[in-house]
Amino acid sequence: MVSDFIYYTPTKVAFGKGSLIKTGSLAKEFGATKVLIHYGSHHAVKSGLVDQIAKNLEQENIAYVKLGGVVPNPRLSLVKEGIELCKKEHVDFLLALGGGSVIDSCKAIGYGLFNGGDPWDFYCGKRKPTGCTPIGAVLTISAAGSEMSDSSVITNENGWLKRGINYDFCRCRFAIEDPSLTLSLPQYQTMCGCTDIMMHTMERYFISGDTMALTDKIAEGLLRTVKDCALSLMINPDDYDARSNVMWASSLSHNGLTSKGNASPGDWACHQIEHELGGLFDCAHGAGLAAIWPTWARYVYKANPARFARFGHAVFDLCDSGDADRDALSTIGEMEKFYKTINMPINLKELGVAPTDEQIEEMVTKCTFFGKRKIGSFMSLGHEEIKQIYANAR
Repeated sequence: MVSDFIYYTPTKVAFGKGSLIKTGSLAKEFGATKVLIHYGSHHAVKSGLVDQIAKNLEQENIAYVKLGGVVPNPRLSLVKEGIELCKKEHVDFLLALGGGSVIDSCKAIGYGLFNGGDPWDFYCGKRKPTGCTPIGAVLTISAAGSEMSDSSVITNENGWLKRGINYDFCRCRFAIEDPSLTLSLPQYQTMCGCTDIMMHTMERYFISGDTMALTDKIAEGLLRTVKDCALSLMINPDDYDARSNVMWASSLSHNGLTSKGNASPGDWACHQIEHELGGLFDCAHGAGLAAIWPTWARYVYKANPARFARFGHAVFDLCDSGDADRDALSTIGEMEKFYKTINMPINLKELGVAPTDEQIEEMVTKCTFFGKRKIGSFMSLGHEEIKQIYANAR
């Protein structure tokens, strides 16, 4: 039976070549008078992107300040620095220039600036926000989908805890999506992004309970498209059409579309397990997901092998053997082959991570919120199950 749902996607998207020039007018449309331009590495400066955005804001008579330094698995310390800068400079609009890490950092700054107090309170569950300073995004990496999602993930250096929250308050007012801005990305980042995009839909696909037929078809079409585009970009990284499809998939894969009408909003076990890897070892999120998924899949597939078999038939064109278990295992094998083809790891060793038994115990403890929760919808996973998945993935 199809589940009832509310679908809310308020982000205004300007998509295509040259859409960067609309940044100032869109910021003005949403009431900006002084903007924080938030970005990651020096590449954003050296490439001229920061200057282009600054000039665009100036043309609309919008003042701005800048704050760089965002890293993958964005840090709470920079978030707090951003909050203090915004208070001092009377910033009323936040503009993220980058990918998911920069956007998530902006969202955390927005929560802290709007609500006051320690922003980590929201991520550890001590408080609930009542709003967020308005945010816009100029996307330079197709991956996290944070430009259209309600989620934000931050890493606290005190204990290296990586935590995420989901509230509609932080949804971007607008997103600039120019696929040409991703042409200079290293292949590794591009493929990490494709992996993350696919996982956002796969987390919503592998659930317990009923799913909506149309939503399944949308999900399968998105997954096939990103898979095919990733393979194309391995051969021709300048393929603009492939990058366009991947960028739009990034947004659609994490704005809730691929879960609507389903019995559950998603499984999210792989993301929760990877968050602890990212928190402790600072690995790239997409690569960490690839390293965990095959082991997770082999551990849980018997809960519903037909679901894995359908995935293989629809996404990889596997023939239906009539044996769901066999097809499920073939599907997992095909996913591993795909990851290898795009140079993604399929276990922790290939990820370059070798956790000790003590580190696995630490990650499990953090993943269960110190014994307070289980994770997963496809199969409920507690302390021992999560521990086994980490161990099997080594």
